[in-house]
Amino acid sequence: MSGSDPLEAFRGLTGLEPDEGSPRELLRAIQEAVQRFLLEYKFGLDEVLTKITILREEFEHSHDYSPIEHVKSRLKSISSLGDKLERTGCPPDLGIIRERIRDIAGIRVTCSFTEDTYRFAEMLTAQPDLTVLATKDYIRDPKPNGYRSLHLIVEVPVFLSDRTAKVPVEVQIRTIAMDFWASVEHQIFYKYDGKVPDDLTDTLLSVAATANALDDQMGRLRSEVRSLGEDA
Repeated sequence: MSGSDPLEAFRGLTGLEPDEGSPRELLRAIQEAVQRFLLEYKFGLDEVLTKITILREEFEHSHDYSPIEHVKSRLKSISSLGDKLERTGCPPDLGIIRERIRDIAGIRVTCSFTEDTYRFAEMLTAQPDLTVLATKDYIRDPKPNGYRSLHLIVEVPVFLSDRTAKVPVEVQIRTIAMDFWASVEHQIFYKYDGKVPDDLTDTLLSVAATANALDDQMGRLRSEVRSLGEDA
């Protein structure tokens, strides 16, 4: 975080007044409050990952094939969450943070084919204990920079000892080609601190179109192979 004391962004979570507590005491109180909060997101992440693992293994057993190639997950750190609060102007209120910041817990699912991204999304969101809070389809409607991915915000119940917490988890679903492009774009974006030269921006947009064409060609190839297998 830049500018103000990074601890101040979280002071409201501790109940301490501005003139209360030494920096060490404030840091300890912040860590305890935020860690308890993030623990709920870890549990929510674990719940959704378990669902994905079951779907993957069940599909492989029943169909000798899985629409899922890779799965990665991440939980925002206290520092990263603080940066996001400052960047978005979100007040340090746990209820507001849960409502406004939906990517604290994130999962990325990589599929081989575009068709599989939608197939997997349908399987996951069909589960009755998941609630879909938002869907952004950047595959059908790519971002201006060429980014393609299917984003879901799903809410999962986490049963704690004294209550049930409803935890939002972001799930990004994309093909291998989309994921490769996004990884390179991310590296370039941070290398240039967000100020990417126009020639690289144009190149990235062109490569995004090439990746999309590759996905289309591979999808048609799979359809042809399936058709041949059915004829045989």
